[in-house]
Amino acid sequence: MTEPTSTVAVFEGLVFSETGAPVDVAYIGSEAHYVVPDDGFRRHVAARDIDRQVLLFLREQMEPHKDVVLEETMRMLGKDDLFTKVMLDSSLKNLDQMAAQPIPEEARTWLGMLGFRIVVNVHGEVVDITMPGMSGSDWDE
Repeated sequence: MTEPTSTVAVFEGLVFSETGAPVDVAYIGSEAHYVVPDDGFRRHVAARDIDRQVLLFLREQMEPHKDVVLEETMRMLGKDDLFTKVMLDSSLKNLDQMAAQPIPEEARTWLGMLGFRIVVNVHGEVVDITMPGMSGSDWDE
């Protein structure tokens, strides 16, 4: 059984190499890859691999605060009903499955301006995630 491919790079523009260089996105066929610069080489890493690592980390970070996240999201949506709460709760539980959907460009730009940053090594392993309001050493995979 083969791994599913991803046609999007969820965190395009927010991924950097260990040297601080921005990581580009390229497509091999229809599959998205992050292109990590490595001393003159361009290492292609399947976007789904990096995106999944980040989404799992985000889910772990939100889990202890799930009730607050749900409450605030419902307030921002202007909805306070059981159906919305169940739908949002299900979305949080399946956050890692969002790897098939891109974050809108405006949202990615906003996240970047706030300081959200993903650092990967040349093998596509996430070595650091910096999030607004958290220190850069919160990644401990």
